[in-house]
Amino acid sequence: MLEQLKPILEDLTAAVILPGAGAALVAALLVIYLERKLTARIQMRVGPLYVSKRLAGLLQPLADGIRFFFQEPIIPEGVDRAAFITSPALAVAVLLAAFAAIPGGPGVAPLQSPVSLLIVLAAVAISPIPVIIMGWASNNRFSLLGALREAILNTSYEPVLLLSALAGAATLGTLDLTKAVEIQAHLGIPGIILNPLAAVIFFAASLATCDRIPFDLVLGEQEIVAGPYTEYSGILFGVAMAIDYLKLYILGLVFSILFLGGWLPATTWPWTALVLFAKALIFMTAAVILRAVYGRARLDKALRTLWHFYFPLAIISLIWSQVVTYIISLAA
Repeated sequence: MLEQLKPILEDLTAAVILPGAGAALVAALLVIYLERKLTARIQMRVGPLYVSKRLAGLLQPLADGIRFFFQEPIIPEGVDRAAFITSPALAVAVLLAAFAAIPGGPGVAPLQSPVSLLIVLAAVAISPIPVIIMGWASNNRFSLLGALREAILNTSYEPVLLLSALAGAATLGTLDLTKAVEIQAHLGIPGIILNPLAAVIFFAASLATCDRIPFDLVLGEQEIVAGPYTEYSGILFGVAMAIDYLKLYILGLVFSILFLGGWLPATTWPWTALVLFAKALIFMTAAVILRAVYGRARLDKALRTLWHFYFPLAIISLIWSQVVTYIISLAA
């Protein structure tokens, strides 16, 4: 009986704990801490570098967490109350659904599908819709501007992200995330070596998807306060801010599976899930550290870069994937 239940328990654990929702929360906390410490070290920011120095600055994120949980959430007059309250939770729920299709090891996933990559990308593609609703429901011009920027950027980065992910999948000849790792294990070559252009473009598109520097335009605190999240406070603001970190973690898992060999060299769960989590954490840290060295791009320049530079390169990476597939077939 226990042997029959073991695969089910592993699948549920992978979706709920590791590398699923529980690990996503841990990754977000770790990356926020690393983002503050590394940025402070590079830019000599007094707060994150010197506050509670004996505890390595841990008191500052702890204080922020206590503030988010116990601060009274204020709902302004004139907002669409139902949409204002439910839209942050809806965005998080859509993204959490993606973990059902992300494997934590060989055959360890609640939803085994030959198109698991498309399921994950679909969840990421749907998540901007609740954010746009947040900006519209807030009855605030800054929130509305942030929502409009989200809509404009979404139409620009989504094709680039999809094409680069498909290029990585086409190189391996599968849309199944589990098989993608198995093929890299069989070839002995990670996807980033087979198609480095697709990996670079996927990383850049992930920055735009997750509103990271230099594509930090939806929030734009120097221009539009906090974009769609301007009117949010307390735990609602904490949930809203978790959306981008949750997307970054999911894309980090996808990047690790397509381009970094997934859970290799581990072969058994839970070590496979731990290796995959570590690779995704490295991906997230590389994304957030750019905040310390790059400025925010202007909106028109960001759109022009995505369409005129990254989009053609994504198409080239897709063509290159066919060349690599042909070479591999000849070698076989």
